[in-house]
Amino acid sequence: MSALVIDGHPNPDSLTAALARRYTDAHGDARLLALRELDFDPISYFGYRGDQPLESDLADALDAVFAADRIVVATPTWWASTPALLKGFFDRILLPKVTYRYRSNGLPEGLLSGRSGRVIITSDTPRWLLPFTGDTAAKQVAANTLSFCGIRPVRTMRFTNVRHASEATRAGWLERVARVAGRDRSAAPAPTREPAIV
Repeated sequence: MSALVIDGHPNPDSLTAALARRYTDAHGDARLLALRELDFDPISYFGYRGDQPLESDLADALDAVFAADRIVVATPTWWASTPALLKGFFDRILLPKVTYRYRSNGLPEGLLSGRSGRVIITSDTPRWLLPFTGDTAAKQVAANTLSFCGIRPVRTMRFTNVRHASEATRAGWLERVARVAGRDRSAAPAPTREPAIV
């Protein structure tokens, strides 16, 4: 099962980037897409009402999304959200009538069905506090972005209290990601569902 691993952290030396690389290496059939290395404007100047052609790096990224069986997003939690780099990437490539559309009754329909997802998310917040804060960054990526576009199921791995994590703890996290990547490689693909005719 092929995977596209999207590293949404601007810093290549971050824990998030290390987790993304480890997942990619352990998976065996994964492509790493480090957004910080792409040449694109993360600002969607017209929303989806104007013409803003995709830069070649974004067009390639969109092709990679369609080619993958699993989409993995690695991101830190910044201000209860994701870095602007990742949000801008999603704004630019998750286009209406390409990755989702609205039915005649106004309900959205994801066009990326047949793919599963995984979110790898880091946070300085202790795990016990996440239910009280709404776990908003994880929900934003897993439910409001990937699932909205038809990618299901989406599983989330949370690595919390990062600023207090020892080197041994971080090494254990890297090994955990490697084990999950191996399981993901051998997992059955998500069931394919043909989009409804609208």
